[in-house]
Amino acid sequence: MKKIIKNSILVLSSITVLFLSLCMVTFKNEETGVGTKAPKNAEVIFDGSRKMLDEKWTYWEGPRFSSELPIKWEVVDDPVDNGTVVNSNDPNALGGKYGTADIVTKKKYRDFRLHVEFLVEKEGGNSGVYLQNRYEIQVLDGDTTKHGMGAVINETESPYHAYKGIGKWNSYDIKFRAARFENGQRSEKALVTVYFNGEKVHIDVPINQVWGGANSGLDGGNDKGKGISDTPGGLKLQAEGHDVLYRNVWIRELTLDNADTDF
Repeated sequence: MKKIIKNSILVLSSITVLFLSLCMVTFKNEETGVGTKAPKNAEVIFDGSRKMLDEKWTYWEGPRFSSELPIKWEVVDDPVDNGTVVNSNDPNALGGKYGTADIVTKKKYRDFRLHVEFLVEKEGGNSGVYLQNRYEIQVLDGDTTKHGMGAVINETESPYHAYKGIGKWNSYDIKFRAARFENGQRSEKALVTVYFNGEKVHIDVPINQVWGGANSGLDGGNDKGKGISDTPGGLKLQAEGHDVLYRNVWIRELTLDNADTDF
């Protein structure tokens, strides 16, 4: 009898552990990867249409800005699936002149969960996803360094193995926590967790500064990028004169009291 009771307790304990594990997966993990749809509490900020591009985006008028509205990025047919997408190859950015024709959301954000999909059409294609118009998650075919594909630029190594390659859709799923300030001074650095094509490649990475100088984004010209200010910023997509396409971009605003972006 004692043996039966003992075995029953062990079975119940195993079931309890399995149930709790499933609950943790359910509540901790979110859907990621190419094709992930916006949840009901998220805002779609690019759906492939010219209408939404004009409604929710504008040019970032930084020190090297040389384009003019309306946005010159072309809405084109999706080369892989049905629908339309936007091509970041603005004529004003030819030659890799970032900052001349980058686009940024009109709305500004602090903490958020972001999904963005991109496709590099040609070898060496270059663009970038800028969180708060400050911190770049690199899009650069062929580069496996800290300046390369999928890197939190100059802060982490490139997780190049997760990249699907030219002519295929890729995705970044990101949770971002903005820098915190006390008495006007930065007390906590910005944090980011990134999934690249459904694989978690960066976890709670602290971001030290804005890289690339004043032409790169907000605060890039403040103390060589280290002078981060306590102001929200939009999501920015970079134009470098390359055929890099974007689609299915959505964002969900968050309030992350704790210094934790893991998901």
